[in-house]
Amino acid sequence: MPTRQPYRAEPPSPEAAVFVISVAAELSGLHPQTLRTYERMGLITPGRTPGGGRRYSYRDIEHLRVIAELTSSGIGIEGVRRILELESAVATLKSQRDELLAELEAAHEALRQALSVRQVSGSKLPAVPPPTTPQSIVVWRRHH
Repeated sequence: MPTRQPYRAEPPSPEAAVFVISVAAELSGLHPQTLRTYERMGLITPGRTPGGGRRYSYRDIEHLRVIAELTSSGIGIEGVRRILELESAVATLKSQRDELLAELEAAHEALRQALSVRQVSGSKLPAVPPPTTPQSIVVWRRHH
C-alpha cells in the first residue's frame, strides 16, 4: 500500500495579498485605521477580495513598517511620501543601469569576437555578425 505524502503548501510569494487588515495591522505595528488612512493617502494599495475586503501582502507589510519607522523618527507624512517616491525612482534607475550594463557587456563581447575573427581571417574589413533584429543603414552624402 503506497504511503501518503503530507500536504505541503508552498509559502505565498511576497506579493501575494493574503493578510486581512487586522493581521496586517498587528504585523506592521500600526492600527487598522492607520492602514485605511494610508490607503486613502495613496501610500499603500492593498489587494481586494471579490467582496471588497482588503488583503495585504508581505511586501505591503514591509512597506508599512518603513512608513511607521519614518514617521516615528519625526518625518511628516508628506516627507515620507517624498522619500518613498525617491526610493522607488532610485530602484528603477538601478534596474535600468543594470540592464544597460548587461547590454554594454554583450556589445563588448560581440566586438571582441568580431576582432578575433578579423585577426584570424586577415581581412581588412571588420567581421560583423548578422543582425538579430531588422536594422536600417543611413548613408550620408555631401552635396556641393
